[in-house]
Amino acid sequence: MKKIGITGQNGFVGRHLYNTLKLFPGEFQQVDFKKEYFENQDMLDLFVQQCDVIIHLAAMNRHESEQVIFETNVGLAQQLVNSLKRTHSKAHVMISSSTQEERDNLYGRSKKEGREALARWAEENEGKITGLIIPNVFGAFGKPFYNSFISTFCYQLTHSETPTIANDGEVKLIYVQELVEVIINEIREGRSKPEFLIQPTATKKVSEVLTLLNDYKIKYFDDGEIPVLNDSFEHNLFNTYRSYIEYKTHYPVKFKQHTDQRGAFVEVVRLGIGGQCSFSTTVPGITRGNHYHTRKIERFAVIKGKALIQLRKIDADEVLDFYLDGNEPAYVDMPIWYTHNIKNIGEEELYTIFWINEAFNPESADTYFLEV
Repeated sequence: MKKIGITGQNGFVGRHLYNTLKLFPGEFQQVDFKKEYFENQDMLDLFVQQCDVIIHLAAMNRHESEQVIFETNVGLAQQLVNSLKRTHSKAHVMISSSTQEERDNLYGRSKKEGREALARWAEENEGKITGLIIPNVFGAFGKPFYNSFISTFCYQLTHSETPTIANDGEVKLIYVQELVEVIINEIREGRSKPEFLIQPTATKKVSEVLTLLNDYKIKYFDDGEIPVLNDSFEHNLFNTYRSYIEYKTHYPVKFKQHTDQRGAFVEVVRLGIGGQCSFSTTVPGITRGNHYHTRKIERFAVIKGKALIQLRKIDADEVLDFYLDGNEPAYVDMPIWYTHNIKNIGEEELYTIFWINEAFNPESADTYFLEV
């Protein structure tokens, strides 16, 4: 079992990597890292000594002063080098750099110098180094106005703001989970690659991305329709967009009922894509679910009885409670990386319709059990 430590484990990429590694408990053991370790030589050395693999993600992306960015990033890499030398570590060290290495800016220079410093350590001390040169990363839970223009646009479109385009250039992109898969494959392979250029999985103009996100805002956020998703990029972009919705205030969404002397008609889900629709009855007091997904898009619609739907982001403590009543049919959509359940809290059977965007495949279930 390899012991893995991630500097910057609470950052955007770090948190996704940390949570994904937990899905392989028999293969990887995680060594927790805190940013305070860079301020305490003994704690940093103890961390380094425990690790078979260190993924160095801690860095500064934005600041008013480019010089501060440069000094911070180079300084963090050098502190790690110093600790590796003090502890005589033979760890496989992976460092995140950027395709901005090729640009004439201090951020790009800081990433390149940090990567080269670790490469020199590996060469001189029989260590292993993988220098990950990464294109622009986007994905769920990125920090707006910091991690990516996509993070910023998603935040603005879910918070009644209007995005603007400063420069409509082409951007090379990779989804955060695609990047995580690359990193895990490199951990498993265990070979030195001082300069490893990670290929983008999509190249888009900024205006193309904004057009898609505006479509999600109009169709999904405003009207509840699952939009057409033509490829994996659009699927990943849609899940990214959904992660910025303020669930506590947006859900549950009440259905529009069409009633006459015969009864009522309710449209449960309008689809631009296919998927699987299921129906369940649940007796009073019973809870279903307590699992999460990393890619699936899912809707729970209560049409009879009383239900409590609960959601919790897997690395957070806050539980979101949604009370639904079949007398006013409503739905809640399940965000990725949130464990969720549904409980019958009434005195009669609960009728629920479940829609998910892909049919169940036991060989790739994307279903991980965890109590809310």
